[in-house]
Amino acid sequence: MTNPLTLLTGGTGFVGSAVARALLARGHRVRALVRPGSDRRNLAGLAVELAEGDLTDAASLARAVAGCRFVMHVAADYRIWVPDPEAMLRANVAGTRALMLAALGAKVERVVYCSSVAALGLTRDGSPADETTPVSEASVVGIYKKSKYRAGQAVLELVRTQGLQAVIVNPAAPIGPRDIKPTPTGKMIADAAAGRMPAYVDTGLCVVHVDDVAEGHLLALERGRIGEQYILGGENLSLQALLALVAEAAGRRPPGVRLPPALLWPLALGMEAAARLTGIEPLVTRDHLRMARKKMFFSSAKAVAELGYRPRPARAAVQDAVAWLRR
Repeated sequence: MTNPLTLLTGGTGFVGSAVARALLARGHRVRALVRPGSDRRNLAGLAVELAEGDLTDAASLARAVAGCRFVMHVAADYRIWVPDPEAMLRANVAGTRALMLAALGAKVERVVYCSSVAALGLTRDGSPADETTPVSEASVVGIYKKSKYRAGQAVLELVRTQGLQAVIVNPAAPIGPRDIKPTPTGKMIADAAAGRMPAYVDTGLCVVHVDDVAEGHLLALERGRIGEQYILGGENLSLQALLALVAEAAGRRPPGVRLPPALLWPLALGMEAAARLTGIEPLVTRDHLRMARKKMFFSSAKAVAELGYRPRPARAAVQDAVAWLRR
């Protein structure tokens, strides 16, 4: 594989910028699809060709993918609350399908589509879920998760019906450097590091270093089986344990108050109402609280066995995230 040209979407974002660095380290030539006027700080100093376009503009996708051997589709609208759900569906679902069709038209050799564990099922008893855990759209909470579920199904349908050479990766909750937006998980880490989270709810999540997620994308490109999904997780932690790691890295006391989600329901309703008037994203939403009812624990055993995926401990990911926030 000598210096292949690879189209990367989402390269200006958190996970995408880590994937850009991993691609360059492997000797790929990288063409990054960037929206006009987008914040490109995460690509500063990288030898990356920029192609202006948008997931909702099919012509720009055809231009961007022309001549590429591979496609890494990482771009997504990742927010828990949005004022216009249809805009998120256009980008995450219709945009993904349009890019896959452009890849088919350009006879791309292989696509890696970055989905999310949000598109997968959860177990009833809180044990780690995997790629085979049953899931249906009706069981998926919130418009972001529904959009990722629908997009993943669209990719798999094109694999089955049109021979799309695609592998799907499902990152857990990535943390680490360059989360400039930030993502919902990154905002939580930033708030905790700054001492703005005095309490927590009894939930859990699977935490992974963003650079390990990026490495997982490259492993999926090189070793993944067409039409398969691979969870790229790290360590399953209760929210209390994660916030304790953040407090340790930031030199603060961990939050000591556990709040029942039911107490926060009126607050979530009020924040959503205010958000609809102001357009400012609410700190707590009903979807946050619905998601908190289940621990989002996942197993990366399939990626470990088939791809050689080796994530580092959560403490290292937290330390890198807090160190970057300080800088």
